[in-house]
Amino acid sequence: MIANLVALAAEEQQNPLVPAGPELLIGALAFAIVFFFFAKKLLPRINKTLDERRELIEGGIEKAEAAQTEAQSVLEQYKAQLAEARHEAARLRQEAQEQGATLIAEMRAEGQRQREEIIAAGHSQIEADRKAAAQALRQDVGQLATTLAGKLVGESLEDHARQSRTIDRFLDDLEEKAEAAR
Repeated sequence: MIANLVALAAEEQQNPLVPAGPELLIGALAFAIVFFFFAKKLLPRINKTLDERRELIEGGIEKAEAAQTEAQSVLEQYKAQLAEARHEAARLRQEAQEQGATLIAEMRAEGQRQREEIIAAGHSQIEADRKAAAQALRQDVGQLATTLAGKLVGESLEDHARQSRTIDRFLDDLEEKAEAAR
């Protein structure tokens, strides 16, 4: 057997990297069949799947860009509304401060007016009380003076006209002395 193998090896002096002619033909034919199958059946499906994926990815990118644009637009609107709300709040705060200051000024003026009225009413009351007290005092002093004068003179001063003249004269003298003392 070894002899047969050696003989066989000796007969073939061919390059081991280059196949024999019939093998080369069968390999080329098999390659052509596989290539034809790939070219006609498998390659269109692969291209179709790749195209679908590319469209899906491009559509996703477009949707993402549209969403990004919409989000940016919403953000700008939000910022504008926020700025407007801040401006409105500042305006309302300013109006409230102005109204508060106006209200305080009005209340102060009203308080001042009421104070003046109370003071004027108090002065009027004091003046009326002073006049009433002076009148009552004048009558009391007049009564006492007539009684005293009647006792000093020794006659009755019951005559009303005489009594009034005496009282008035006496009080006028007292008032003159009081003014002279000042």
